[in-house]
Amino acid sequence: MAEATLYYEDFPPGLRLPLGPFEVTAQDIIDFARQFDPQPMHLSREAGEASILGGLAASGWHTCAMLMRMMFDSYISRSSGQGAPGIDSMEWKRPVLAGDILSGFSEVEAARPLKSRPGIGMVTCRHELVNQRGETVLVARNASMIRQKSTPENAP
Repeated sequence: MAEATLYYEDFPPGLRLPLGPFEVTAQDIIDFARQFDPQPMHLSREAGEASILGGLAASGWHTCAMLMRMMFDSYISRSSGQGAPGIDSMEWKRPVLAGDILSGFSEVEAARPLKSRPGIGMVTCRHELVNQRGETVLVARNASMIRQKSTPENAP
């Protein structure tokens, strides 16, 4: 991981961070499903087409993992992130199908220093992913803990 160049102060409310593009391949869908969510619509094109999803579809959990990868590539890899306490909401709006190309954004909704952990701030973001047709496939919201710029409390 690269040295941190983004700190709590670099995430003001209203900041919009681009995500993607990320190509979803049939093989990636099948590989993820075999290991983590082996339902038929995630394992074969025929089963996916016979389902209400309309084709070989990524598991919702796979879609979450793709969001995480896009967030990492966009900004987490450069941040002083310290983890997250959980996910406030996760909505799978449309199926993610083999061949889709996902993109989107993370937008900072709120930021506040933590009284309980000096030198750390809590940043809440709303994330949205769309497919190549502009259709929203995922909306999520969560908070992350991010170190503030060097202070006596958080110096290494």
